[in-house]
Amino acid sequence: MKIVKLLATASLAVALLLGLSSRALAEFPEEPITIVVPWPAGGAYDLAARLMAEKPPENLPVSMVVNNVTGAAGSNGVRHVAKSDPDGYTIGMMGTHAIAQSYMNRNATPLEDLEPLVFIGPEPASLAVAKDTGIDNVKDYLAQLKDQPGSIINGNDSPGGFSYIAATMLENHFDVKLSKVPYQGYAPTASALVSGEVMSTTLPIPLLAEQHKAGKVNIIGVAAEERHPFAPDVPTFKEQGYDFIAEDFYMLYLPKGVPEERRKKLEEGFYSLLNDETFQKKAAELGLVIMPRDTAATRAYLEQRNQEVKAILEDANLIEG
Repeated sequence: MKIVKLLATASLAVALLLGLSSRALAEFPEEPITIVVPWPAGGAYDLAARLMAEKPPENLPVSMVVNNVTGAAGSNGVRHVAKSDPDGYTIGMMGTHAIAQSYMNRNATPLEDLEPLVFIGPEPASLAVAKDTGIDNVKDYLAQLKDQPGSIINGNDSPGGFSYIAATMLENHFDVKLSKVPYQGYAPTASALVSGEVMSTTLPIPLLAEQHKAGKVNIIGVAAEERHPFAPDVPTFKEQGYDFIAEDFYMLYLPKGVPEERRKKLEEGFYSLLNDETFQKKAAELGLVIMPRDTAATRAYLEQRNQEVKAILEDANLIEG
Protein backbone atom coordinates (compact mmCIF):
# COMPACT_ATOMS: atom_id res chain seq x y z
CA MET A 1 0.00 0.00 0.00
CA LYS A 2 2.83 2.40 0.85
CA ILE A 3 4.47 1.72 -2.51
CA VAL A 4 1.22 2.49 -4.32
CA LYS A 5 0.85 5.77 -2.41
CA LEU A 6 4.47 6.75 -3.17
CA LEU A 7 4.00 6.04 -6.86
CA ALA A 8 0.78 8.04 -6.89
CA THR A 9 2.46 10.97 -5.14
CA ALA A 10 5.40 10.87 -7.56
CA SER A 11 3.07 10.75 -10.55
CA LEU A 12 1.15 13.72 -9.19
CA ALA A 13 4.37 15.70 -8.68
CA VAL A 14 5.53 14.97 -12.23
CA ALA A 15 2.14 15.97 -13.60
CA LEU A 16 2.23 19.21 -11.65
CA LEU A 17 5.73 20.01 -12.89
CA LEU A 18 4.76 19.29 -16.48
CA GLY A 19 1.63 21.35 -16.06
CA LEU A 20 3.55 24.28 -14.62
CA SER A 21 6.11 24.05 -17.42
CA SER A 22 3.40 23.98 -20.10
CA ARG A 23 1.58 26.84 -18.44
CA ALA A 24 4.75 28.95 -18.24
CA LEU A 25 5.40 28.38 -21.93
CA ALA A 26 1.79 29.10 -22.88
CA GLU A 27 1.64 32.28 -20.81
CA PHE A 28 4.86 33.77 -22.14
CA PRO A 29 4.75 36.50 -23.23
CA GLU A 30 2.13 38.33 -21.18
CA GLU A 31 3.56 41.85 -21.44
CA PRO A 32 5.30 44.01 -24.08
CA ILE A 33 8.69 42.90 -25.38
CA THR A 34 11.39 45.54 -25.75
CA ILE A 35 13.88 45.46 -28.63
CA VAL A 36 16.96 47.49 -27.71
CA VAL A 37 18.75 49.23 -30.58
CA PRO A 38 22.24 50.57 -29.71
CA TRP A 39 22.18 53.35 -32.34
CA PRO A 40 19.97 56.39 -33.04
CA ALA A 41 16.87 56.09 -35.22
CA GLY A 42 17.39 55.87 -38.95
CA GLY A 43 19.95 53.11 -39.43
CA ALA A 44 19.45 49.49 -40.53
CA TYR A 45 19.32 48.23 -36.93
CA ASP A 46 16.53 50.66 -36.10
CA LEU A 47 14.62 50.04 -39.34
CA ALA A 48 14.75 46.26 -38.89
CA ALA A 49 13.69 46.48 -35.24
CA ARG A 50 10.73 48.73 -36.02
CA LEU A 51 9.67 46.50 -38.89
CA MET A 52 9.64 43.47 -36.55
CA ALA A 53 7.80 45.45 -33.88
CA GLU A 54 5.21 46.60 -36.41
CA LYS A 55 3.95 43.05 -36.92
CA PRO A 56 5.22 40.76 -34.14
CA PRO A 57 5.63 37.01 -34.67
CA GLU A 58 2.35 35.07 -34.50
CA ASN A 59 3.45 33.05 -31.47
CA LEU A 60 4.35 36.26 -29.57
CA PRO A 61 1.03 38.16 -29.64
CA VAL A 62 2.03 41.18 -27.57
CA SER A 63 3.11 44.70 -28.47
CA MET A 64 6.79 45.32 -29.05
CA VAL A 65 8.62 48.50 -28.13
CA VAL A 66 11.83 49.74 -29.76
CA ASN A 67 14.18 51.43 -27.29
CA ASN A 68 17.20 53.29 -28.72
CA VAL A 69 19.90 53.10 -26.02
CA THR A 70 22.77 54.93 -27.68
CA GLY A 71 26.32 56.01 -26.91
CA ALA A 72 29.83 54.61 -26.46
CA ALA A 73 29.96 53.17 -29.99
CA GLY A 74 27.04 50.85 -29.25
CA SER A 75 28.36 49.65 -25.90
CA ASN A 76 25.64 51.33 -23.83
CA GLY A 77 22.89 49.45 -25.63
CA VAL A 78 24.68 46.11 -25.30
CA ARG A 79 25.32 46.68 -21.60
CA HIS A 80 21.65 47.62 -21.10
CA VAL A 81 20.54 44.27 -22.53
CA ALA A 82 23.21 42.21 -20.74
CA LYS A 83 22.18 43.66 -17.37
CA SER A 84 18.43 43.35 -17.94
CA ASP A 85 16.33 40.66 -16.26
CA PRO A 86 16.78 37.36 -18.15
CA ASP A 87 13.03 36.86 -18.52
CA GLY A 88 12.78 37.04 -22.31
CA TYR A 89 11.16 40.46 -22.35
CA THR A 90 14.31 42.35 -23.37
CA ILE A 91 15.96 41.56 -26.70
CA GLY A 92 18.96 43.32 -28.23
CA MET A 93 20.14 44.15 -31.74
CA MET A 94 23.87 43.79 -32.32
CA GLY A 95 26.51 43.64 -35.02
CA THR A 96 30.23 44.15 -35.54
CA HIS A 97 30.33 46.93 -32.94
CA ALA A 98 29.67 44.48 -30.08
CA ILE A 99 32.61 42.32 -31.11
CA ALA A 100 34.96 45.25 -31.61
CA GLN A 101 34.10 46.91 -28.33
CA SER A 102 34.67 43.70 -26.40
CA TYR A 103 38.34 43.94 -27.46
CA MET A 104 38.81 47.71 -27.57
CA ASN A 105 37.09 48.74 -24.35
CA ARG A 106 37.81 46.90 -21.10
CA ASN A 107 34.50 48.24 -19.73
CA ALA A 108 32.48 46.84 -22.62
CA THR A 109 30.31 43.74 -22.29
CA PRO A 110 32.14 40.48 -23.11
CA LEU A 111 30.58 38.42 -25.90
CA GLU A 112 30.20 35.46 -23.55
CA ASP A 113 27.65 37.50 -21.56
CA LEU A 114 25.34 37.57 -24.60
CA GLU A 115 23.15 34.80 -25.97
CA PRO A 116 22.69 34.84 -29.79
CA LEU A 117 19.06 34.35 -30.85
CA VAL A 118 18.62 34.71 -34.63
CA PHE A 119 20.68 36.20 -37.45
CA ILE A 120 18.81 38.81 -39.50
CA GLY A 121 21.15 39.64 -42.37
CA PRO A 122 24.39 41.19 -43.66
CA GLU A 123 24.98 44.88 -44.31
CA PRO A 124 27.89 45.76 -46.63
CA ALA A 125 29.70 49.06 -46.42
CA SER A 126 29.91 51.52 -49.29
CA LEU A 127 32.39 54.25 -50.08
CA ALA A 128 30.66 57.57 -50.71
CA VAL A 129 32.11 61.02 -51.34
CA ALA A 130 30.79 64.58 -51.27
CA LYS A 131 30.04 65.98 -54.70
CA ASP A 132 32.55 68.81 -54.44
CA THR A 133 35.48 66.39 -54.01
CA GLY A 134 35.52 65.74 -57.75
CA ILE A 135 36.25 62.05 -57.05
CA ASP A 136 34.34 59.67 -59.32
CA ASN A 137 35.72 56.21 -58.56
CA VAL A 138 37.75 54.13 -56.11
CA LYS A 139 40.94 54.53 -58.16
CA ASP A 140 40.85 58.34 -57.89
CA TYR A 141 39.99 58.15 -54.18
CA LEU A 142 42.96 55.92 -53.40
CA ALA A 143 45.25 57.97 -55.65
CA GLN A 144 44.52 61.12 -53.65
CA LEU A 145 45.24 59.34 -50.38
CA LYS A 146 48.49 57.95 -51.76
CA ASP A 147 49.60 61.41 -52.91
CA GLN A 148 48.28 63.27 -49.86
CA PRO A 149 47.91 61.01 -46.80
CA GLY A 150 45.15 62.20 -44.47
CA SER A 151 43.79 64.68 -47.00
CA ILE A 152 40.34 63.06 -47.05
CA ILE A 153 38.15 63.69 -44.00
CA ASN A 154 36.02 60.59 -43.44
CA GLY A 155 32.87 60.51 -41.30
CA ASN A 156 32.33 57.30 -39.32
CA ASP A 157 31.25 55.86 -35.97
CA SER A 158 33.29 56.18 -32.82
CA PRO A 159 36.08 53.56 -32.61
CA GLY A 160 34.47 50.13 -32.61
CA GLY A 161 31.40 50.99 -34.67
CA PHE A 162 31.13 49.28 -38.04
CA SER A 163 31.74 52.30 -40.26
CA TYR A 164 34.88 53.00 -38.19
CA ILE A 165 35.96 49.37 -38.63
CA ALA A 166 35.25 49.59 -42.38
CA ALA A 167 37.31 52.78 -42.68
CA THR A 168 40.16 51.16 -40.74
CA MET A 169 39.94 48.06 -42.94
CA LEU A 170 40.22 50.31 -46.01
CA GLU A 171 43.28 52.05 -44.55
CA ASN A 172 44.99 48.77 -43.73
CA HIS A 173 44.07 46.99 -46.95
CA PHE A 174 45.27 49.79 -49.24
CA ASP A 175 48.00 51.20 -46.97
CA VAL A 176 46.50 54.69 -46.92
CA LYS A 177 45.64 57.19 -44.19
CA LEU A 178 42.28 58.90 -43.62
CA SER A 179 41.41 61.71 -41.25
CA LYS A 180 38.58 59.97 -39.39
CA VAL A 181 35.89 62.04 -37.64
CA PRO A 182 33.51 60.17 -35.27
CA TYR A 183 29.74 60.66 -35.13
CA GLN A 184 27.16 59.03 -32.86
CA GLY A 185 25.36 56.84 -35.35
CA TYR A 186 24.76 56.46 -39.07
CA ALA A 187 22.16 59.21 -39.53
CA PRO A 188 24.40 62.02 -38.19
CA THR A 189 27.26 60.69 -40.32
CA ALA A 190 25.12 60.72 -43.45
CA SER A 191 24.00 64.29 -42.69
CA ALA A 192 27.63 65.33 -42.27
CA LEU A 193 28.45 64.05 -45.76
CA VAL A 194 25.45 65.75 -47.37
CA SER A 195 26.23 69.06 -45.64
CA GLY A 196 29.92 68.91 -46.55
CA GLU A 197 31.27 68.56 -43.02
CA VAL A 198 33.16 65.48 -44.19
CA MET A 199 34.47 64.41 -47.58
CA SER A 200 33.66 60.69 -47.49
CA THR A 201 31.90 57.99 -45.47
CA THR A 202 31.96 54.20 -45.19
CA LEU A 203 28.25 53.77 -44.50
CA PRO A 204 25.78 51.14 -45.70
CA ILE A 205 24.09 52.12 -48.97
CA PRO A 206 20.48 52.53 -47.71
CA LEU A 207 21.58 55.53 -45.65
CA LEU A 208 22.70 57.43 -48.76
CA ALA A 209 20.75 55.86 -51.64
CA GLU A 210 18.27 58.73 -52.03
CA GLN A 211 20.95 61.40 -51.76
CA HIS A 212 22.97 59.50 -54.36
CA LYS A 213 20.01 59.37 -56.75
CA ALA A 214 19.38 63.08 -56.20
CA GLY A 215 23.02 63.89 -56.99
CA LYS A 216 23.76 65.25 -53.52
CA VAL A 217 26.48 62.67 -52.82
CA ASN A 218 28.35 60.17 -54.96
CA ILE A 219 28.57 56.52 -53.92
CA ILE A 220 31.65 55.25 -55.73
CA GLY A 221 32.04 51.67 -54.51
CA VAL A 222 30.26 48.80 -52.75
CA ALA A 223 32.36 46.61 -50.45
CA ALA A 224 30.45 43.41 -51.23
CA GLU A 225 30.38 40.51 -53.68
CA GLU A 226 27.43 41.99 -55.56
CA ARG A 227 25.92 45.39 -56.30
CA HIS A 228 23.22 46.69 -53.99
CA PRO A 229 19.61 46.92 -55.26
CA PHE A 230 19.29 50.45 -53.87
CA ALA A 231 22.21 51.68 -56.02
CA PRO A 232 22.46 49.30 -58.99
CA ASP A 233 24.58 51.81 -60.92
CA VAL A 234 27.41 51.62 -58.36
CA PRO A 235 30.06 48.96 -59.07
CA THR A 236 31.64 46.86 -56.36
CA PHE A 237 35.28 47.30 -55.39
CA LYS A 238 35.95 44.00 -57.15
CA GLU A 239 34.45 45.29 -60.39
CA GLN A 240 36.89 48.18 -60.17
CA GLY A 241 39.84 45.85 -59.73
CA TYR A 242 40.15 45.80 -55.92
CA ASP A 243 39.57 42.68 -53.81
CA PHE A 244 38.00 44.42 -50.83
CA ILE A 245 34.92 43.39 -48.85
CA ALA A 246 33.71 45.02 -45.61
CA GLU A 247 30.50 43.60 -44.23
CA ASP A 248 28.55 44.32 -41.07
CA PHE A 249 25.65 42.19 -39.85
CA TYR A 250 22.72 42.47 -37.53
CA MET A 251 21.25 39.84 -35.26
CA LEU A 252 18.99 39.48 -32.25
CA TYR A 253 20.41 38.34 -28.90
CA LEU A 254 19.36 37.88 -25.29
CA PRO A 255 21.00 38.36 -21.91
CA LYS A 256 22.39 35.14 -20.44
CA GLY A 257 20.02 33.08 -18.34
CA VAL A 258 16.72 33.30 -20.21
CA PRO A 259 14.78 30.06 -19.55
CA GLU A 260 15.19 27.62 -22.42
CA GLU A 261 11.47 27.32 -23.16
CA ARG A 262 11.20 31.10 -23.51
CA ARG A 263 14.37 31.33 -25.57
CA LYS A 264 13.09 28.63 -27.88
CA LYS A 265 9.73 30.35 -28.31
CA LEU A 266 11.48 33.63 -29.18
CA GLU A 267 13.76 31.86 -31.64
CA GLU A 268 10.87 30.11 -33.38
CA GLY A 269 8.82 33.28 -33.57
CA PHE A 270 11.44 35.63 -34.95
CA TYR A 271 12.95 33.03 -37.30
CA SER A 272 9.51 32.41 -38.77
CA LEU A 273 8.82 36.15 -39.09
CA LEU A 274 12.14 36.80 -40.85
CA ASN A 275 11.34 34.06 -43.37
CA ASP A 276 7.89 35.45 -44.09
CA GLU A 277 7.57 36.68 -47.71
CA THR A 278 5.55 39.76 -46.76
CA PHE A 279 8.11 40.76 -44.15
CA GLN A 280 11.00 40.23 -46.57
CA LYS A 281 9.26 42.33 -49.23
CA LYS A 282 8.81 45.22 -46.79
CA ALA A 283 12.42 44.85 -45.64
CA ALA A 284 13.67 44.96 -49.24
CA GLU A 285 11.76 48.21 -49.77
CA LEU A 286 13.80 49.66 -46.90
CA GLY A 287 17.07 48.39 -48.37
CA LEU A 288 17.50 45.63 -45.81
CA VAL A 289 19.02 42.30 -46.83
CA ILE A 290 17.30 39.51 -44.89
CA MET A 291 19.10 36.16 -44.66
CA PRO A 292 17.76 34.47 -41.50
CA ARG A 293 19.68 31.87 -39.47
CA ASP A 294 18.50 29.95 -36.43
CA THR A 295 20.27 30.08 -33.09
CA ALA A 296 22.80 27.33 -33.82
CA ALA A 297 23.83 28.87 -37.15
CA THR A 298 23.88 32.34 -35.58
CA ARG A 299 26.28 31.18 -32.87
CA ALA A 300 28.58 29.70 -35.51
CA TYR A 301 28.49 32.90 -37.59
CA LEU A 302 29.23 35.07 -34.56
CA GLU A 303 32.25 32.96 -33.61
CA GLN A 304 33.64 33.14 -37.15
CA ARG A 305 33.05 36.88 -37.36
CA ASN A 306 34.61 37.28 -33.91
CA GLN A 307 37.87 35.78 -35.15
CA GLU A 308 37.84 37.95 -38.29
CA VAL A 309 37.23 41.20 -36.42
CA LYS A 310 39.83 40.34 -33.78
CA ALA A 311 42.43 39.87 -36.52
CA ILE A 312 41.52 43.25 -38.04
CA LEU A 313 41.83 44.99 -34.68
CA GLU A 314 45.15 43.30 -33.94
CA ASP A 315 46.56 44.49 -37.27
CA ALA A 316 45.41 48.02 -36.47
CA ASN A 317 46.80 47.88 -32.89
CA LEU A 318 43.34 48.65 -31.52
CA ILE A 319 43.06 45.87 -28.93
CA GLU A 320 43.27 47.19 -25.38
CA GLY A 321 45.56 45.23 -23.11
